[in-house]
Amino acid sequence: MRRTRRAATTFTVPLAAASLIAAPVCAAAPATASPATASPATANAVAGAAAADPVGGAQLGSRGVVLNPAAGVPGAPKIKAASWIIADGDTGEVLAAKDPHGQYLPASTLKTLTTLALITKLDPNKMVRPSQAACDVEGTKVGMTPKMQYKVSDLFHALMMMSANDAAVTLAEANGGMKKTLADMNAEARRINARDTLAGSPNGLDKDLGLTVKTQHTSAYDLALILREGLRNPAYHGYVSKIDHWFPAPPTKKQKKKGKKTGGYPIHTHNRMLPGQAHDYAGMLGGKNGYTENARQTFVAAARRGGHTIVISLMRADMPPSTYAKQLLDWGFKARGKAKPVGTLVPPGDAPAPQTKNDGDGVLPGVNVLPGDDSGSGWGLIAAGGGGGVLAAGVLAYVLRRRRHDDPTR
Repeated sequence: MRRTRRAATTFTVPLAAASLIAAPVCAAAPATASPATASPATANAVAGAAAADPVGGAQLGSRGVVLNPAAGVPGAPKIKAASWIIADGDTGEVLAAKDPHGQYLPASTLKTLTTLALITKLDPNKMVRPSQAACDVEGTKVGMTPKMQYKVSDLFHALMMMSANDAAVTLAEANGGMKKTLADMNAEARRINARDTLAGSPNGLDKDLGLTVKTQHTSAYDLALILREGLRNPAYHGYVSKIDHWFPAPPTKKQKKKGKKTGGYPIHTHNRMLPGQAHDYAGMLGGKNGYTENARQTFVAAARRGGHTIVISLMRADMPPSTYAKQLLDWGFKARGKAKPVGTLVPPGDAPAPQTKNDGDGVLPGVNVLPGDDSGSGWGLIAAGGGGGVLAAGVLAYVLRRRRHDDPTR
């Protein structure tokens, strides 16, 4: 019964109420203060707050499944992930989603942002010597040594093909250090309006670095924005679509005897949906998977068929993502041109900054202020005017009750 009520709410509740559930700071509870009882200042503040939709459109504020039923459009994919999105990569139309702006730990999908932020800053032919700390980083590694230098392009291949954490740290070092790189990543996220994203590392590691969903997060919506923007760069596309690549290494004794100064070994993609792989998907352009114990399975990918591109992402899934990703992509290609959009992937540039985010992992909603972000708190607006404090408290209580009832991660 609870599931039925939630589904009905997703499709029938007015948009203002849907925004209230997802964004308590910038929405109002009509039952708390009606135009007849509220002061003019309070009424104006409420009206202005309610008009502040999430990035991409009001429907994308929902924490549940968002879909506009239409003839010839199948029901939404049933996958076990806390959040997902299906979008038309050509038009930017969001065709369906579940909790698209929910903030979750990204795991290695964050590397899509690392590459987007650094690919235009670093010369692909530049030679870089990694520090010992970079070589010793936790998790998946390509295997590097401070005894030799590596081309930036080789590091990007290792980063996006096999999710090499040591390559991520070395690229950060090449960019001027960790602090500068994180600043560049967060600035790039703001530039493309990925406002749910906060990078705390260049590789997506969380617990190993003492990071939680409060200090590092992204959303299904933002992952789609990041990959779509990245694929516009031919070099970026090359990194995410490559299946095999030769990675340099110190020469073996046998190679030294033959006069070779550099050895190496092949590295292979982790994207099982590329051509010839275990779960190859026709038209797969590329993507990035991720996994940590806290983030669970994350994935973002794009495919092109019949002259049309579909971008999907999923977060906090219960199993490796290929099977779910296929369902999302198949649905997208079937629904494209038939389903009425529920929102849009906004282009880079000016866009309304969201006033609040849910974190997707049990943290109370609050204002997401990235370094340098002056978006401020929306509660000041709601509290403006006579009786504003009481109204704000009522809205917060209502939202917290609805959040406890509707939270899909509980």
